Parts: sequence; structure tokens; C-alpha cells
Amino acid sequence: MDVSTRQLRAFVALAQQRNFTRAAARLHLSQPAFSALIRSLEELLGVRLFDRNTRKVELTPEGESFEEVAQRLLADFDHAMTDVRDHVARRRGRVSLAVLPSLAAGWLPPVLSEFHALYPGIDLDVADVLSEDCLERVRSGSADFALAAIRADSPELRTEVFCSDRFHLVCRADHPLATAPVLRLRDLASHPFVQLARTSSVRQYLDAAVHPMQMNTLMEVEQLATVMGMVRSGLGISVVPALTLFHFEQPGLVTRPLQVAGLTRRIFLIRRRDRSLSAAAQALYELVMRKKPDEQAG
Repeated sequence: MDVSTRQLRAFVALAQQRNFTRAAARLHLSQPAFSALIRSLEELLGVRLFDRNTRKVELTPEGESFEEVAQRLLADFDHAMTDVRDHVARRRGRVSLAVLPSLAAGWLPPVLSEFHALYPGIDLDVADVLSEDCLERVRSGSADFALAAIRADSPELRTEVFCSDRFHLVCRADHPLATAPVLRLRDLASHPFVQLARTSSVRQYLDAAVHPMQMNTLMEVEQLATVMGMVRSGLGISVVPALTLFHFEQPGLVTRPLQVAGLTRRIFLIRRRDRSLSAAAQALYELVMRKKPDEQAG
């Protein structure tokens, strides 16, 4: 049974106006076209909804029962249409983003601030997680897209290069490497080194670049803020990507770029192949692509 919204609106108008001429005018229809809608609705339902004569129009008992149903159906339909229009117009919605902690803490906040100013009705869900978790969140559908440090081209995931991130030495200003004319990996390897955990993309890129050489690891920690604290206290040096250098903008610390073959971290934007982005997610995607980190990060 295919009842149209035009039929429902015609029925409700006539139930309220109790006059074919006024009801037809309310819907901007000719009276013959309006009468055809009422007649087709009654035929479709198999019941008479109105008693009419030359003087008045009245609802039948079945018409009285149907009036509440028709009004509820139209209200639900109008609400659904408004909701869809709001989402398309980016007045409402939700975006879920999975992103590496190093981007989430430094580069991302100003981007999200601009997005929120443009679309204050869109809710934001940010997961600051490592690369494998970023991929899993996109794969499972809990994130619309992700920024991760591993490539993930597969039948279900699509990957595009987002940016490159060069590495820098971080040390105290009174450390010998702070003023060394040339920085070579073998020179770094002789000094106590504060490492990030092996699960981090930073550590994985560094290990691959220095192999088969090994750093003189003093300790392994999970957070870049902890690396900064240890380096500032003089416990050791470290090597980190440019996108994390905001952690090390501290009195008494020095950062120096490293020109080492293979020591550049690539960041990828990952999304599902089989699922279109919502209007809200598409808006954030477009802003993120416009706000890529500049060339000083690679």
C-alpha cells in the first residue's frame, strides 16, 4: 500500500477545513485535482473517510481514527526531511576522526577550532591513538577517516599521502651536539638516548633508519612530554619528528634538523573504499586537506 504525502496532506487539510474549496486553496491545488487525491486515498484504504453533501463535509468514524495517524505520519516525515536537510547543510551531524597523538596534540586543535566555528552544530569525536588502532577504527566504522603513519591500501581501505615529517635531534643547549658542525647518526649513537616505545611510529622509523646500528638507549617511555622532561633534565638526547617539536619549545633545549636518508616519516589519510563520507565528515576532510602541515614538517 503506497500512500503518498500529497494524499496525507490533502486529507489533513480537508479534515481541518471541512470544505473542499478552502482545503484545495490551502494546498495550492485546483478543486478537481484535490478531489482526485481524496478519492484515490479512500480507494487505496478501502474505506470512506468523509461524508459530504452540498452543505458540509464531516469525517466518518474511520476518518476520525485516521486523522491522528495521518498527522503523526506527516510530522515524522517532516522531521526526517528537516534532519536530512540539516545534515546536508552541515548544521547537524557527527564526525569521528582517528589520529596519531603527535598530530592530535599540536597540528589538529587549530584545525578543529576553525571547523567548529564554521559548523557549531556538528559533534566531534577524536581518538588520539597509534597507527594500528587508527586503521582498526576506520575498518570497523567507528572512525570516518584517520591520519596514521602506515600505508593501508587494501580491498576495504583507501590510502592517500597526507604529508611527510622530517626528524630532528633534541638535546640541551649545553650538550656537545647542540653546536656540533655536522650531525651524523654514529655521533648520536654514542650518547645516552631517550627512546619512545617500540609500538610508536616514531620509534619504528628511527630503528629502520639506523639499522644495523643501535642507539645507546637509556630508557623507553610512552609519551613525548616524558621524552621532553627527560631531555630537559640532561638524562639524554632524542630524535623526534617535526610535527612533535612543539613539545620541545622549552628554555634550555635545542632542536636541530637531521639529514639522514630514509629518516622521514610519511603520514597517510585512510578511509573506507565502500562507504561515502557523510556531509559533516566530508566538510572536515576538505578542511584537513587544505590545512596540511607546511613544508617545514616535510
